[in-house]
Parts: sequence; structure tokens; C-alpha cells
Amino acid sequence: MAQIICRDLTLGYDNEVILTGLDFRVDEGDYLCIVGENGSGKSTLMKTILGLTPPLSGSIEWGEGLSAHAIGYLPQQTLVQRDFPASVREIVLSGCQNRPGFRAFYKPEDRQKAERNMERMGIADLSKRCYRDLSGGQQQRVLLARALCSAEKVLLLDEPVTGLDPKITQEMYELIRSLNEEGITIIMISHDVDEAVRYASHILHIGKHVFFGPRDEYIRSDVGKYFLMQEGGGEE
Repeated sequence: MAQIICRDLTLGYDNEVILTGLDFRVDEGDYLCIVGENGSGKSTLMKTILGLTPPLSGSIEWGEGLSAHAIGYLPQQTLVQRDFPASVREIVLSGCQNRPGFRAFYKPEDRQKAERNMERMGIADLSKRCYRDLSGGQQQRVLLARALCSAEKVLLLDEPVTGLDPKITQEMYELIRSLNEEGITIIMISHDVDEAVRYASHILHIGKHVFFGPRDEYIRSDVGKYFLMQEGGGEE
């Protein structure tokens, strides 16, 4: 079942066109990686999907019961955000505020959801710790738990492994894959084409060359072969 269908999108801001004629769809359970050169429009596409930036033309259609507000979002962290002085539990629980409807206070089911998602991410024992005292990998797990409190059908992850060491990077990729195997649709923006084809079911490559389709077709395509060669990687 289609969850997001983008038809003939033209992306840009302040009437500056970045990308035109973009067509792709995300079905339930997909793992879509969005890749491309720096400045190709990945961040603008992310903001458009989230409803923060309107497309210059074209449309985004949503599956039943979905909207931009029904996407759990893990953004790239800034240095200021990494130093945020709140407990792990407070940050995870704040994800419940992103769901529709006014909340003057948290309901018992919100607290249960936060506890469940901390367990899910393996950070329940860190619940009382200050977020800024955690390692980069632990902070990303906290933010994933927060995103899951916001929405559990679709997660949009923006460069979720930036700044992490290789071991923690692989742990994050495996964690994200496990969420996808549970049935959560993943949309991940990545600069790492090699890892994208390792984990994704579908690839959207944007920029001077545009490709959308299954990962195996991307690996065989001219644009896929070129960018995988540039990275010196490929499929194992």
C-alpha cells in the first residue's frame, strides 16, 4: 500500500528551482535511501515531505491515515542540541507532543509509550541521565526513541550516523534495519551510497542524474555504478 506518492515535484525555495519533475512513491514497509551530491536538494526534499517547505509545483499524496504530521523525524544534530540539558526520559517523552491534538500534560499512555521505546532502543537504564552527558551513539538512540513516540509508521532520518565512529555507525544501521523489519517504513537521507545499497530496499538518487527504483536496479544502473565506483564500494 502506498504511503507517500510524489508526482512531478519541482523543489526549491525563494523561487529558486533546485530539482524538477521528481516522481517517486514510498510503500508500506519500504526502506528508501535518498542519496545525491551535496547541494542536490536532499534537505529541501526532506523539508517538503515534512510539510515545512511547499513544492514549487507538483503534489504529495498521502496514504490513508497519514500526513506530514504522522512522520517520526530524526534530524541532523547541531552542537547546541548535543548539549541540551534535559534527562533522557524528558526528551523521549517530548516526542508525544508531535502527535495531533493539544496536550497540556502527558497522559499515562504517553509515559508508557516512552518507556516502551526506551526499552526498544536499549536505553531504559539511561532514562535519568542527562542527555548532554551521553555518547554520540547513545544520543542517537534517544532521538530514535523520541521519533518513535511521535509516529510509528514512517520514520524520516536525516544523516543519522554523521559523526559516529565506525563501530557505532554499524550498530545504528543494524538498529534501523531492525525497525524496518518490524514493519516501520524508513526514509533515510544519506551521503554514504555504499551503505545505502547495503541496507535499502529502494534508492532515490537526485541531482544532475535522477534515479528511483529497487536497490538492485540502482546497482546495475549507470548512475549507480558511477557513484559506487567513486566511493570505492559496492555490494558485498
